[in-house]
Amino acid sequence: MDVHVPPLRAWDDFFPGSDRFARPDFRDISKWNNRVVSNLLYYQTNYLVVAAMMISVVGFLSPFNMILGGIVVVLVFTAFVWAAHNKDVLRRMKKQYPTTFVMVVMLASYFLISMFGGVMVFVFGITFPLLLMFIHASLRLRNLKNKLENKMEGIGIKRTPMGIVLDALEQQEETITKFTDYISKVKE
Repeated sequence: MDVHVPPLRAWDDFFPGSDRFARPDFRDISKWNNRVVSNLLYYQTNYLVVAAMMISVVGFLSPFNMILGGIVVVLVFTAFVWAAHNKDVLRRMKKQYPTTFVMVVMLASYFLISMFGGVMVFVFGITFPLLLMFIHASLRLRNLKNKLENKMEGIGIKRTPMGIVLDALEQQEETITKFTDYISKVKE
């Protein structure tokens, strides 16, 4: 299936007043995870633009370290995803604790980058944009259009770059399972 980049969402929808933001329920990790996944899918183009601006500024100031940092993070992420597919313990950790999995990838990347002296580039060029995305996705309340778009991604009607990354982290299988369970109940 073709991969499509979703449209850039209106900035007043992406970052409006405080009425569309709320603290997540930290006691219900599943609900919080669903909010984060939904927002990552729905606002992925906005997140890409914000991250690209930050990466451009840091890359302009230190291009070699930014390229090196990007390569290291991609290689470490790929290695961890490959290892998680081949080792059941890592696979369960990745599925049950996706944030922990990403933090382990980032810490391993940090360790490797620190050997080359590009720690500040890593912090401001790679980690900070990811942190901003996570904070926004955690705090932003979902709307009906957000939920509808994500259902289409979840059942495979649409395919997006963030959907591919979330599939690698095994964060969309649960949505598909819930949807197929719902359809089977409706048929009965």
